[in-house]
Amino acid sequence: MPVLPRSRRVAALLCAVLALAPALPVAAQRQSRPVERTDAALQAKVEAAVAGFRGVVGVYARHLKTGRTVALRADDTFPTASLIKVPLLVALYDAVERGDLDLHQPLTWADSLKYPGEDILGSFRDGETVALSKVAMLMITTSDNTGALWIQQLVGTGTRVNAWLEANGFQVTRVNSRTPGREQERSRWGWGQTTPREMAELVVRIRQGKAVSPAADEEMYRALTRVYWNGEALSALPPWVQAASKQGAVDRSRSEVVLVNAPSGDYVFAVITKEQADTTYEEHNEGFVLLRTLSGIFWNHFEPKHPWSPAAGAARLKP
Repeated sequence: MPVLPRSRRVAALLCAVLALAPALPVAAQRQSRPVERTDAALQAKVEAAVAGFRGVVGVYARHLKTGRTVALRADDTFPTASLIKVPLLVALYDAVERGDLDLHQPLTWADSLKYPGEDILGSFRDGETVALSKVAMLMITTSDNTGALWIQQLVGTGTRVNAWLEANGFQVTRVNSRTPGREQERSRWGWGQTTPREMAELVVRIRQGKAVSPAADEEMYRALTRVYWNGEALSALPPWVQAASKQGAVDRSRSEVVLVNAPSGDYVFAVITKEQADTTYEEHNEGFVLLRTLSGIFWNHFEPKHPWSPAAGAARLKP
């Protein structure tokens, strides 16, 4: 058999590599999400931490690089409270991506938009203008309810948000408030409903650029790393670590979803309670204490080389 000249051998090799190229993204995609496996040690720690809690607790946590997972009622339905603002943010950026809205467009404030509470937007004077991007920032950063309801209205009520969620495989997470046909769900769950697993998965998709588009997801992720309410789960993390998060609280529920950019690799967790006996909004509320406790457990379990204990007596802000 004749030996090919070196130049032709190189050309043949390049052709073979190029022929295999279409298969590479598929293989890479398979490797991008390791098979989930229960972390027995972490599961035991979580179950011990929630024992005796006066209410129902749902927990889902996953180390994205290794697939180590813990789940406790992770697929049960829970109220979202302000966690619903994450789907609202996604729906907003989806509308922007399709050209229906412009983040830089000026909006005119009207007193009729005001929602009872201490929202920043609620302090605006009638007729003032504000950029849509600033309304979105306030919805996430300070959890401005007035801004969130305004955005829900702009993207086409909860129906449009729910259509995106359903189309993208979220079976339980839905907007209920001010959404035609969901009055019964609203009476039970409030503004929105979700599961710990689905809420964590939504933030993971944003982190990985798989929610709306890589560019849109980057901007959403930046917003989620600039949260004002850092007194619970975030307070149990080292201040030098970046984390994307959203918090929620109503009388009988406390919730938080956090994606931590940890040294050993990203991990995500969502903790949601319902039917809490403790309805106070003080620092020692059982739900707030649980959020801080579990966040500390996750950090020290996934980052044994970087043990952390927050300083005692730090002032904490409540969502």
